[in-house]
Amino acid sequence: MKDFKKYFTINALPEDVFNALTNPLIITMWSGEPNVMSAEPGSEFEWFDGSICGKNLRFEQHKLIEQQWYFGEDDEKPSIVTIKLHINKESTSLELRHTNIPDEAYENIVEGWESDIISPLRDLLEE
Repeated sequence: MKDFKKYFTINALPEDVFNALTNPLIITMWSGEPNVMSAEPGSEFEWFDGSICGKNLRFEQHKLIEQQWYFGEDDEKPSIVTIKLHINKESTSLELRHTNIPDEAYENIVEGWESDIISPLRDLLEE
């Protein structure tokens, strides 16, 4: 199991980034795929038509998103995604920490964060 941590800057306010990661209509806009999402702790989610799925653990409005991502049957050490949003002048510093990523999925997950999530978010929010 591996961990990934990185900071990204998005030229938008934290509330806009938060909404883009929690509102199913906005997620569909940047992902181009069907999704299921709710900002309710304990709710299940699916992004990219079920390619990414898990459980929403915790939210702090415009500041924090914490999720458990499912990777098959290995629930002994859950894969946890923690996104913290910090205001940085007129932009947002997105602090991403993704823990307990299965070794065989690590490269795809890291690449996916960059190309499939952060880049489309920037494209949508920085227009």
